[in-house]
Amino acid sequence: MPTADAVLVLTGTFDPTADLVIEELNRRGTPVFRADTAWFPSRLALVANLDGAAGWGGTLATERRAIDLSSVRSVYYRRPTAPAFPERMSAEARSVASAEARRGFGGLLSALPCRWLPPPGRAADAEYKPLQLRVAAESGLRVPRTLVTNSQDAARDFAAGLGTPLVYKPFAPIRGTLDGRSVAVYASVVAADDVDDPSVATTAHLFQEWVPKAYEVRLTAIDGQLFAAEIHANSASSKVDWRSDYDNLTYRVCDPPAAVAQGVRRMLDRLELPYGAFDFVVSPSGEWTFLEVNPNGQYGFIEQATGLPIAAAICDYLEGSDEA
Repeated sequence: MPTADAVLVLTGTFDPTADLVIEELNRRGTPVFRADTAWFPSRLALVANLDGAAGWGGTLATERRAIDLSSVRSVYYRRPTAPAFPERMSAEARSVASAEARRGFGGLLSALPCRWLPPPGRAADAEYKPLQLRVAAESGLRVPRTLVTNSQDAARDFAAGLGTPLVYKPFAPIRGTLDGRSVAVYASVVAADDVDDPSVATTAHLFQEWVPKAYEVRLTAIDGQLFAAEIHANSASSKVDWRSDYDNLTYRVCDPPAAVAQGVRRMLDRLELPYGAFDFVVSPSGEWTFLEVNPNGQYGFIEQATGLPIAAAICDYLEGSDEA
């Protein structure tokens, strides 16, 4: 029998962050249907019918379970992977099948009249760092002086004019393998001479002023609720980018200043997002500087370290508790 009035969770097969939400929904007795879009079409069957104003009906089903499309109350869009097609298909056929799956399967899901966390299109737009920085500044948050360029001359002039160390940041997480080892590119402090590297001209680069820090803050916002935790770095690498060394971090719950809280809420309104994982630097004098927001960022490590009820707030949103 199809699962009715359920939360549809779209994520990868292994996702401990989504597991926290699913466990909480199960504890509340809320039906959950979990799937990865990579299961389509071999392990996930879609049957959808449109009957006038009644909207789309039908089912999304695995071999064991099914969900009634007309009864999906919300979608938790975590980190699903792309639909997978048989290797025996030609490259051309896979390309066509992938495009049709995106427009047909993905389009059908986006047509469901329910709330999404986060809405995929708006989340994708919000991942652009130049857009984030502009909206953050317009929302009243302090942002670092920033340069985006592929010009060595411009980078050199920017570095010379700062009067502070220079930070390079990738626009998106960069991970891969090199000589059989897993590698990642994090934010890094660079010397002024480093911007003379010819590789600067090969693509867009993001450079920012170094902001003196006492500690950093991960602030998770869900539908107006704010959960903030200080992140204290205890190694040289984590003092530059805490993501590079989780083993040497400590955490403490904190409250954001009123102006920062107002700016965060205003920024999410501007981006039309119900959720955001914000990163701030807090200076020794207590000034908060916005670094970035991830519209689908991790929160599990913060909840587990601090006890902040982030998963419960996400479940409240997915259940529509705010409308009760």
